[in-house]
Amino acid sequence: MIRLGVIGGSGLYELKGLEGIREKRIRTPFGSPSGVYRIGRLGEHELCFLPRHGAGHRLLPSEIPHRANIFGFKKLGVDAVVSISAVGSLRGPMRPRDVVLPDQYVDRTKSRDEQTFFGNGLVAHVAFGEPSCPVLRDALAGLIRTMLRDDSGKRRLFSKGVYVNMEGPAFSTRAESLMYRRMGFDVIGMTSLAEAKLCREAGLCYQTIAMVTDYDCWHRAKTPVTVDMIVGHLQANITLAHAILVRLPDVLARRRFDCTCGHALDNAILTAPAAIPAALRRILAPILGARGAA
Repeated sequence: MIRLGVIGGSGLYELKGLEGIREKRIRTPFGSPSGVYRIGRLGEHELCFLPRHGAGHRLLPSEIPHRANIFGFKKLGVDAVVSISAVGSLRGPMRPRDVVLPDQYVDRTKSRDEQTFFGNGLVAHVAFGEPSCPVLRDALAGLIRTMLRDDSGKRRLFSKGVYVNMEGPAFSTRAESLMYRRMGFDVIGMTSLAEAKLCREAGLCYQTIAMVTDYDCWHRAKTPVTVDMIVGHLQANITLAHAILVRLPDVLARRRFDCTCGHALDNAILTAPAAIPAALRRILAPILGARGAA
């Protein structure tokens, strides 16, 4: 049975409905995660929840300890990770409060060291042509489509899209926003790409649920994006996000995960086993598994 990890984004700092909650503080070789993992049950299913920006929203996008967060999920035995992300829309049809399930990414960040577990004597290159899990995305699409069926078009689902990950914390200039539109990107955010890369290296299925909060700043007919605007739309999305996450474990329990996410490292490690430093092999044991044997 798939064990689900959830990363809560802006506005989603706890998951209501969890029963039998226990808190787990994880130590990792990459520092402390964003916060304490809250582990509980939704019906018959166990779920692990972590707020991306920490309790009280203390962490800038560039300060999020992505490696520690994903390493912690791996140590806790999670199989799949779903994240909630606030994004700006770069397309007119993708309106505020719509839901997008990105299947592609473009990297506009500078924090590459937070996007891999490898280096320092261990070289690995995972395949990343399809950066999100197709099985997980399809399951989410089916669930969300059903939930929005009676929404009278107030919210819409886009089951694919290109997510451009910017550095932040400032929002885009209008020139940047217009450039991203010309390049064919669909939504813009500051957090999801590193999670997708690290989950792939860790052999975890990953999909972000991108909740549109604004039109970025490309749309001159719209008011320029502000924090108040984003928070207002995001609060309106929180009820839907909770409803999706509460129902998702039951949906996943009925799915056959025949994806290749769990085998991402099978042909990715170039360093000879005997050449991997012993200390690094121990540190990365949860990620490497048997592949770390000398």
